[in-house]
Amino acid sequence: MPSARPIWKGQIRLSLVSIPVELYSASRTGARLSFRQIHEPSGEPIHYEKVVPGIGPVDTDDIMKGFEYEKGDYVLLTDDEIDAVKLETRKTLELVQFVGGCEIDPIYFDKSYYVVPQDELAEDAFRVVRDALRQSEKVGLGQIALRGREYLAAIKPSGTGLMLETLHYEDEIRKSDPFFSGIGKQKAEKELLSVATELIERKTAPFDVSRFKDHYRTALRELIDTKLKSRGKKVAKRTEKPASGESKGNVVDLMEALKSSLEKSGKSGAKRKPAAASKTRKKAS
Repeated sequence: MPSARPIWKGQIRLSLVSIPVELYSASRTGARLSFRQIHEPSGEPIHYEKVVPGIGPVDTDDIMKGFEYEKGDYVLLTDDEIDAVKLETRKTLELVQFVGGCEIDPIYFDKSYYVVPQDELAEDAFRVVRDALRQSEKVGLGQIALRGREYLAAIKPSGTGLMLETLHYEDEIRKSDPFFSGIGKQKAEKELLSVATELIERKTAPFDVSRFKDHYRTALRELIDTKLKSRGKKVAKRTEKPASGESKGNVVDLMEALKSSLEKSGKSGAKRKPAAASKTRKKAS
């Protein structure tokens, strides 16, 4: 069993079958660099006090949760009252529907969790559900209460276990129409489309997340290490290299830019007829 602490213990239920499981976060926030706000003259970290205007700092015991139903008016709730709200999904995730694995738009996915059986007795039923989902190429849908709210959740096979993905509800997703309405409906020119498609094909490879590194975190770590070695002295600013494809103010022919990209992809460029002189010219972005 993993050394991490489960964030949820309960059961997955499929009809009359209940499987005791534990939920573990699949991501690690500790891998990120974090900063504290520091008072520069003293070098001490800054702390925040909970205050009430006209009263000042208050005790934690005097704080309640409030819902603002009108401007400046609140309904107050105690922790006991909130805990008394009984939701079956606090302890049970019932699989109520199944959909194709590719039917859920990625925009709805929120956070990933590993699902493991609580003990050996639960493993038989766990394997049956896991393998049935894999064989049918389906994803199970249900709802689960985590950390003070109820989530829509999708369950799918992951290696020898299951993966739970929390999903956004429909009203949490912004409609795309206001953002895309200003984009023209005309299609791309065929020759440009052909070259761009070939470029995509040449750069297509199996997904390997290990190929991608967090360059910003690495650069920050280098800056921190340099500051530590300099013992408080000012660190010279590094000259930033312009990003590839960054606009230098010149006008670039879109077809020529695509062809140059093909040549840099590591293979000889396709023998294509040059675009007509009347092709649209755009500024490189």
